[in-house]
Amino acid sequence: MSETSPKLRAELEGIPTYKPGKPAAAGGPVAYKLSSNENPYPPLPGVLESVSAAACNFNRYPDMACSGLMEELSERFGVPLAHLATGTGSVGVAQQLIQATSGPGDEVMYAWRSFEAYPIITQISGARSVQVPLTPGDVHDLDAMADAITERTRLIFVCNPNNPTGTVVRRAELERFLDRVPSDVLVVLDEAYREFIRDPEVPDGVELYRKRPNVCVLRTFSKAYGLAGLRVGFAIAHEPVAAALRKTAVPFGVSQLAQEAAIASLRAEDELLGRVGSLVCERTRVVDALRAQGWTVPETQANFVWLRLGERTAAFAAACEEHGVVVRPFLGEGVRVTIGENEANDIFLKVAEAFHKES
Repeated sequence: MSETSPKLRAELEGIPTYKPGKPAAAGGPVAYKLSSNENPYPPLPGVLESVSAAACNFNRYPDMACSGLMEELSERFGVPLAHLATGTGSVGVAQQLIQATSGPGDEVMYAWRSFEAYPIITQISGARSVQVPLTPGDVHDLDAMADAITERTRLIFVCNPNNPTGTVVRRAELERFLDRVPSDVLVVLDEAYREFIRDPEVPDGVELYRKRPNVCVLRTFSKAYGLAGLRVGFAIAHEPVAAALRKTAVPFGVSQLAQEAAIASLRAEDELLGRVGSLVCERTRVVDALRAQGWTVPETQANFVWLRLGERTAAFAAACEEHGVVVRPFLGEGVRVTIGENEANDIFLKVAEAFHKES
């Protein structure tokens, strides 16, 4: 009897592998991880207590409907329950959106470079990625994206602020773009870093969704809320899209611990706003220092900065690691550096200054 391997889908061949931020080396010289856009603060008040109480029952399945969290989100954002869906982080919900809209022969569009998971989850579905280059200023080129829409376009991601550049699209240009998108094409406003925005001209996607049935908003508890390790995100969309998301969700995917932690985090909004405000102030300090050193830094509205380094990317990342911080390199393009603890940011700035002088 000849041995053969099980037949797997051809779409999985050559699929890029998601590269998480490199962790700090245990026992090594690296002390700070600035590679994953994590919140450096501990859980918000009440979160640990809620998780500890829920842990007593994790021999039981979680509430598959995430009822308590859904009710909290409905009240917090002023949207109907039927317009909500949850998932394992916003990236989990993004994958559900592609499953619900796109298959072989369909097109999923996004800017590039943007969130690293977009090409992965698109290829898994069998759809084709349409990558539209960012402008020279590392911003979404929405006019070019609108021009690239075809009869096969099913879904468009607009990452705002964009990961990894931190740049944003503002209200007038985003609304002009949405006016050009056919009503049967879903536009997903990926707002994982929404809480860090201070530019008043950047619209809240939830307000845009209210009048546009083909707009879906993604949010997460992983960044500002500091629940990256618990994996819970959500979408706000009109009922047909939200219902499709609930159909494509992995059963019991969001743990009860994650649900309780998210609810407690929403109820600690005052503390959250204070922490985010501190990170935004630190972001300003870091950007100002980099520009004073001579770096060209795109305006960022997220909790990270982007340095376009080209062929020097690997060398810069190695220099940072040698001095005790890990950053996220995108080889041949640049590095993304999370705004972390003040001490970590100081180390990064010293490395950046020395590297710029030597270049």
